[in-house]
Amino acid sequence: MEYHLKMIRPFFTTGIGSLPHSDPDEACKLVFETFDIPFWPQLPKVSFREFMIPQYAEGLPCLRIDERKEAIWIERDDNELAGFYENYREGMKLSISDSYAKGLHTFIRLLRGQHFNYLKGHVTGPLTFTLGLKDNHGRAIYFDEEFREVSLLVLKAKVRWQIDILKSYTDHVILFIDEPVLSALGSSAYLGVSPEESLRLLRELSNAVHEAGGISGIHCCSKADWPLVINSGVKIVSFDAYDYIESVSLYPGEFLEFLHNGGYLAWGIVPTTSSINTENPDSLKQRFDAGIQMLSRHIPVELLLSRILLTPSCGTGSLTVHETETVFRVLAELKQRVSETP
Repeated sequence: MEYHLKMIRPFFTTGIGSLPHSDPDEACKLVFETFDIPFWPQLPKVSFREFMIPQYAEGLPCLRIDERKEAIWIERDDNELAGFYENYREGMKLSISDSYAKGLHTFIRLLRGQHFNYLKGHVTGPLTFTLGLKDNHGRAIYFDEEFREVSLLVLKAKVRWQIDILKSYTDHVILFIDEPVLSALGSSAYLGVSPEESLRLLRELSNAVHEAGGISGIHCCSKADWPLVINSGVKIVSFDAYDYIESVSLYPGEFLEFLHNGGYLAWGIVPTTSSINTENPDSLKQRFDAGIQMLSRHIPVELLLSRILLTPSCGTGSLTVHETETVFRVLAELKQRVSETP
């Protein structure tokens, strides 16, 4: 696996999750035109099923859907659970259907006849998934031990299916575990979520990526418990380098070891907020250089620059199509500037 990672050229670009397009073909074509490592886009404007939680809930036992209210929840049914256990097999794969991922299926259609060195997929992380999905009493299913475990089984099965279908078109599949909720763990809203259980869930999903032949990454939208993230076994840590570089600088020893052991940092240096309207490649180059200077106080600059990807800070699903195109253009131009730095 480390050999595979060493083949990623410094400053390669990729993206994070969602796009604001309502036309899947337009979204995918923009991705192919922009990024060194293409990724399939989530398209929440197409359907509520393409939001982070619904997109991976398909196939979960006891799932209930209200199309009119665009809502999903869990309602315990012992017969459904029994049927799930009866049909589940170790190592099984669960597909993500077209009605839950137009972007993925369009991406796959456009891949036909092509082959890439790298492609990127993603999966909603087990913490974000189980803390975001509620039962019919409004309680997060994380706090139901059985449904927490069933959810993990379903996510693993979808990871295996996704890697299996993408690897037909690439030498290496990178798969990010998207965990925005990590920034809120430890707050009053998530009392009862233990670090030990959080780490176990992340490790199990990360291991599932590796066992399926993929390269695991994790994306956190803001600050996070970075030692916990690193200890999850992922090979790429994706973070918001535009607003939260200081949070990474608080753990120089952990990140130094991570990079020495073959890990990569994906710098989300181009903002996916309204700040994109006041930034340009030159201003972001200055911010990037300041971030490198900050981290290089404890991590050799050569190591930082040899194990780096460039990305937007998060998905662009909440932006306009025009703003998204600006984010992607600025990222491509920024890559040229930083990669030319002596």
